[in-house]
Amino acid sequence: MQSLWKSLLGGASGANEDDLLGAVPLFEDLTSRELDAVQRLLHRRDYVAGESIFIQGEPGLGMYIIVRGAVSIQSEPSGRELVELVDGDFFGEIALLNEVIRTATARAKTDCTLLSLFQPDLLSLLDRNPRLGVKVLLSLARLVGLRLVEVSDEVESLTRECEELREAAGVADGDG
Repeated sequence: MQSLWKSLLGGASGANEDDLLGAVPLFEDLTSRELDAVQRLLHRRDYVAGESIFIQGEPGLGMYIIVRGAVSIQSEPSGRELVELVDGDFFGEIALLNEVIRTATARAKTDCTLLSLFQPDLLSLLDRNPRLGVKVLLSLARLVGLRLVEVSDEVESLTRECEELREAAGVADGDG
C-alpha cells in the first residue's frame, strides 16, 4: 500500500515552499502565472505532532500539501498507519470534487506546515478564471484515474495472492 500512495503523490522532498507548488503533480503543468493564482488560494497552517488534520468519517473539504514535516494516514479505529507522507507529498484531493466522507485519519506525525486548498476556493477559481480552473480539474481527473488504475492493480494482485494461499492450504474456493 505504501508504494501505491508514493507513486501517486509524487513528493517534492527538499523543495522550498516557492518551488513546492509546481512540483505537486496536480499543479505541475501550470505556468508560473497560473501557479501564482493558485498560490493565492492556499491556506497555510502549522500543526503540532499528534494533532489531527482530519478524522475518518468526517466530510472532506479540501486537499493538503506538506511543506515541512511528516503526516501519518491511519485507519480507524485501530490507528494502523497506512502510509507516512513527507515534504512535497499531498493528500485529500478527492474532496475537491465533492464532500466525500474521509476514509482515513490524517495526523501530524511531527510538527508540520501544510498548505490547503478547499473546494470553495476551487469553485471560486472556476468562476474567476474558468480556463485555469478547468486545467486544475483535468489534472485532478488524471490523478484520480491513475489512482483507480493503481488500486485496481493492487486489488487484482491481492486477489491472486489470496487464491494462491487458499490453494496452498487446500481450501475450496466456495464455488463448489
